[in-house]
Amino acid sequence: MGFSDGQPRPRICPVCNTLVGINSSRCHECGTNLNFSLAAISKQLGGIIGDHAPVTTVLLVSNIMLFGVSLVLTLQSGEGGGLRTLMSVSGEGSYRLGATYPYSIFYMHEWWRIVTAMFLHGGLLHIGFNMVALMQFGPALEEIYGSPRFLFVYVATGAFGFLVSAFVGHFSLGASGALLGIMGAIIAITRKRGGAYMQEVRSRLVGSLIFLFVLGIWGPIGIDNWAHGGGLAAGYAFGTWFADREPINNAEKKRAQLLGWLTGLVVVACFALMLLHFKDPTPFGQSGSRTNPDNRATRAIESAVNHEASRYNLCARQE
Repeated sequence: MGFSDGQPRPRICPVCNTLVGINSSRCHECGTNLNFSLAAISKQLGGIIGDHAPVTTVLLVSNIMLFGVSLVLTLQSGEGGGLRTLMSVSGEGSYRLGATYPYSIFYMHEWWRIVTAMFLHGGLLHIGFNMVALMQFGPALEEIYGSPRFLFVYVATGAFGFLVSAFVGHFSLGASGALLGIMGAIIAITRKRGGAYMQEVRSRLVGSLIFLFVLGIWGPIGIDNWAHGGGLAAGYAFGTWFADREPINNAEKKRAQLLGWLTGLVVVACFALMLLHFKDPTPFGQSGSRTNPDNRATRAIESAVNHEASRYNLCARQE
């Protein structure tokens, strides 16, 4: 049976894939609103971005765009140019764009930084290695979990890694905490599935992780092992908890869509807060500018912040 051009066609429910009537506004199987639902919006966005790993693609583009902004701020500050951009960008610019810093998070309550920081990078090499890893592991986990749950795992593990990093006192940025969260989830999946091939995949991942952590301890660059470890642990926990498949029934699909959209809204809200505070005075080199000068404890904290910033020349630990 064919349909001529312009003639209405039956619709397919985005949640349960049931064929519904031409004039139906709700699916008769699962009750999904066909005109407005999270699943319907997700399907439309997937058609625009592409059906293969759309969240991974958006994350890749977002990281590259934010790095471009970092380069602009670096050039404006006179700190960039030549080979310097391979290893570093403006520390103050990174701070304004949302890099994590203990004082800002725990004393100024700028919790949004544990999300925004995972979209920032400290140099061309930093973002290059991380984006290669994202394209290597991201599509695999997104195919297993589905896009909504993959987005949640990526953001939640990256945020937890930065929370751990900030707790131990690091000025940090980078996608590696979230990437190790992906690897942690994959390791958990290989343990649940078993078999020789899964064991081989797990062994390779563990070997790569050992090398990375050793490099963080004795390597010449400031790798943030605390953020890496936090992301890895959170990813393994989620990988153990989540079923290693896409949602299969209507209830699971609706919960996954809600989880994904809430995660996306959190990311948008965090960047909105970053823009709101973008022109705020920074704590670096401005002792007392954001504290009570009569409070010795507060001044001591800010002095420690300034000392740490000077120690790293405002170049954040890369994770």
